[in-house]
Amino acid sequence: MIVDCAHYRDGHRQQEGPIPLEQAAARCEPGGFVWLGMFEPAAEELDRVREVFGLHELAVEDAQAFHLRPKAEQYEDGTELIILRTARYDDEREEVDTGEISVFLAEHFVITVRQGIASELAGARSRLERRPELLRAGSASTLWAILDQVVDGYAPVVAELDHDIGQIEATVFSGTIAPTERIYFLRREATDFYRAVHPLLAVLARRLQPGRTPGELLPYFRDVHDHLLLVNEEVAAQRDLLTTVLEANIAVISVEQNTINLRQSATMERLTIVATVFLPLSFVVGFFGQNFGWLVDRISGFGAFLTLSVVGLLLPCVALYLWLRHQRRRPAPQAREADGAGAPGQDPQAPRAGPAGQGPPSGPHRGGPHPGGPRPR
Repeated sequence: MIVDCAHYRDGHRQQEGPIPLEQAAARCEPGGFVWLGMFEPAAEELDRVREVFGLHELAVEDAQAFHLRPKAEQYEDGTELIILRTARYDDEREEVDTGEISVFLAEHFVITVRQGIASELAGARSRLERRPELLRAGSASTLWAILDQVVDGYAPVVAELDHDIGQIEATVFSGTIAPTERIYFLRREATDFYRAVHPLLAVLARRLQPGRTPGELLPYFRDVHDHLLLVNEEVAAQRDLLTTVLEANIAVISVEQNTINLRQSATMERLTIVATVFLPLSFVVGFFGQNFGWLVDRISGFGAFLTLSVVGLLLPCVALYLWLRHQRRRPAPQAREADGAGAPGQDPQAPRAGPAGQGPPSGPHRGGPHPGGPRPR
């Protein structure tokens, strides 16, 4: 959809309303330029604009696609395509809305193609029309007006993101667990915003090269570049801060989980003590609750009851203690195997070697002559 189409000459707009497309193309002559503004045009409209103004087909194809990063492309006919990313903060949804502006910049015409709701340019056009001294510099003045509005629109987004990050930061560092999903969402928004801001520095640096911008517009482009540098630094700092907040929130979650585990351990300890107290009672009740004739006939008084109870409790405890002690003294199976196997390839019946550098241990030899002669009888 064509929003506005105007012809500028000698720093002033030549008519009040928009002019037809063919008439605008006919006025692309030295001493003036045409600014055609379009919003989410259909493919047929872009094809018609390409035929009327002689645009490169690849440039028109780029204008129809949505890009994640700003860029600038120079074509053989002298037309330059500049892709810009716009941003706007929605207070109700607490989200960042993004848009895109494709600028076809030539000596005698400027065509802007806007995509998304955050790409309004009416303010830039009206502001530039109130500056005839800048309009006299040519079509490059429109690029400055567009860049200035886009970069100025970044500042409220930075402020709102900083406010949201401050709320999350205050929640986390107060010891309260913050929603991890919200932190990830803010970090994703900050990353997307950084992708819109940081590559634009290269686009502006290219405009500041000698011979690419009229001299009277260079101070204005430098001013936009300085503002963009500040925005870029703030967005990069927000990304780093969100990473720190996310790590701190994970630490708070870990501390909270450890506290819950300690409470569960204390509860289990109390339950274990209670179970230990009731274990002997359970044994006595279970033992004397058996309706065997032998057991019933031999409990004739309190002494017999006490004897059977104490003996019945002590015998299992003593047996368990002796068994555990035996298991502790018993060598492990791997140690016994290593001790009996010896070195690989060594005869188990062969005498063991003495200290390093010496032969077998000294002493009487079995099955052979005594070192000093015959064995004494």
